[in-house]
This record gives sequence, structure tokens and C-alpha cells, in this order.
Amino acid sequence: MFNDIGPLELVTIIVLAVLVFGPDKLPKVIQDVMRTVRKIREFSESAKQDIRQELGPEFKDFEFEDLNPKTFIRKQLDNEDLGLKELRNGFDLKKEMAEVTDAVHGRDSESSSSSSATSSSSSSSSGGRVDMTKKPDAPDHRTPFDADAT
Repeated sequence: MFNDIGPLELVTIIVLAVLVFGPDKLPKVIQDVMRTVRKIREFSESAKQDIRQELGPEFKDFEFEDLNPKTFIRKQLDNEDLGLKELRNGFDLKKEMAEVTDAVHGRDSESSSSSSATSSSSSSSSGGRVDMTKKPDAPDHRTPFDADAT
């Protein structure tokens, strides 16, 4: 419950509690807080039991921790029945992208050679292709930097 509180923070909380409540009232305040925490835990457990009873026997393996999306996804990724590990390990995005790029460049070189051979009367220097690496010839219309606006 207090996994992210360090020792210095804990000492600071204790010192503040002693200063705010005083050494004579502090034990009673701690008892009241612990009693409240126990009641909240009991209420939570009884609510979980009620939900499990209402869901019926088909949800006997239901865990409330699975409602946390991170826990649910981690549990599903570790499940070997789905074969997700094989899919994740078998899919190489770089290789797939390289194949797509090679296919596109291969088609461009074939189509440009066939189009230049069939239509030699074309006077365009690009042979009908559009060069996507060039920037457009339009002037740069950026708005001026305004330090007061940021």
C-alpha cells in the first residue's frame, strides 16, 4: 500500500502528525484511522463476495485485479493458448517495410522504363513520375515568431 513512500517521507509524516495532533492524542488518532481502514477493507471484501455470488458459477475464476487494463493485457500476453508470442516474435516491422519499399521502387523503375520506351514523344524531364522528395516550389509562408503569444 505504501510502496512508493520513502523513509524520509515517512519520518516527515510522523513528525507532522506529532506536531498537529500532539503526543497525547496521537495514539487515539492512529487507532481511529486503523479502525476506519479495517472497515473499508471489510466493506470491500463483502462487496467482492456479493459480486461473485451474483455473477454465478461460470465466473468463479474472475479476479478483480483483471479489471486493471495493464494487468489484463499482461495476463493475456503471457497466455500461450493464443499464440501471441509467436506473432510478436515472427513480425519484423523493419523487414516488412523494406519489402514494401523495394516493391514500390521496383515498380517505379519498371514503369518508368516501359513508359519512356512507349512514349518517347513526352517532353517532361521526369518521365511522368512525381518526385516526392522535392519540396514544392511555393514560397515559405510561415507566420512570424511572436514571443508574447507563447
